[in-house]
Amino acid sequence: MKVLFISSGKSGNVGYVVRNQGESLKTAGVDLDYYLIKPGLLGYLTSIPKIRKAFRRNNYNLAHAHYSFSGFAATLAGCKPLVVSLMGSDIFMSKWLRRLAMYFSRHRWNATIVKTLQMKEVLNISTAHIIPNGVDINRFQPKPKQFARSFLNYPEDKKLIIFISSPNRPEKNSELAFQAVGALQRSDVELKHVYDVPNSEIPNYLNAADVLILTSKWEGSVNVIKEAMGCNCPVVATDVGDVSWLFGNEPGYYIAGFYVSDFSEKLKTALNFSESHRRTNGRERIFDIGLDSRTIAHRIIEIYKKLG
Repeated sequence: MKVLFISSGKSGNVGYVVRNQGESLKTAGVDLDYYLIKPGLLGYLTSIPKIRKAFRRNNYNLAHAHYSFSGFAATLAGCKPLVVSLMGSDIFMSKWLRRLAMYFSRHRWNATIVKTLQMKEVLNISTAHIIPNGVDINRFQPKPKQFARSFLNYPEDKKLIIFISSPNRPEKNSELAFQAVGALQRSDVELKHVYDVPNSEIPNYLNAADVLILTSKWEGSVNVIKEAMGCNCPVVATDVGDVSWLFGNEPGYYIAGFYVSDFSEKLKTALNFSESHRRTNGRERIFDIGLDSRTIAHRIIEIYKKLG
């Protein structure tokens, strides 16, 4: 089966989430190429004839677009059959864009994938397949904390709380992260705000952490949470996206409110857990709920087969 993966790229590269899924499909035997759209409205508009040419010239069996705007462009380019994956940010589109996505999903797209039940309900796409992004368990796996900290030149005598988030994204709610850690009033605790680092380095940060925190106001299916679980890293997170489902009843994973006192209290509990248990069984949970990249790839391939 020959598939064209269509997405945009802010830095001129395929985003790591899309590439991770694409590479897992390749490993499962799919012949797959990437088509990258330049960001911005002009980039999407000018991509339409180029996508049409690439799709026809290479005799693909189907196209798989990621994010709504890539889906719109692929539709206008005449790609058929067409699978479109809507990501977390798609549920926070303007009202008319959500309606456009609903129309395209019902009348133009052959299959729509969303990441969470919340997305399916908010977008009101009853036929959508709920398939979260998978975790590359070969990259995100437990390693000794001392090794990770040595690699990053992080102190070994501190309790490290890791916060992975771009500082210019207000929905990540970094103010809550800093205030909650500050409220601990512990000199032995240090917050590390991680951003602008390659995804290939993220496993080191997760293995160096005593606790990962997520303070977002909204999310889809939170990739960094799944990656932390792959590394057996304890987590404190706000109840966004599919976090509650991901955590299940696993010890070492805590849901916190959007206010400082509760988040800080959950952080104390997580730090106590880290001190007494060291790590979690999050990796086992990932396998139990079928979120390793291999399992997710085969679920997507089943959709491809039905269209082919």
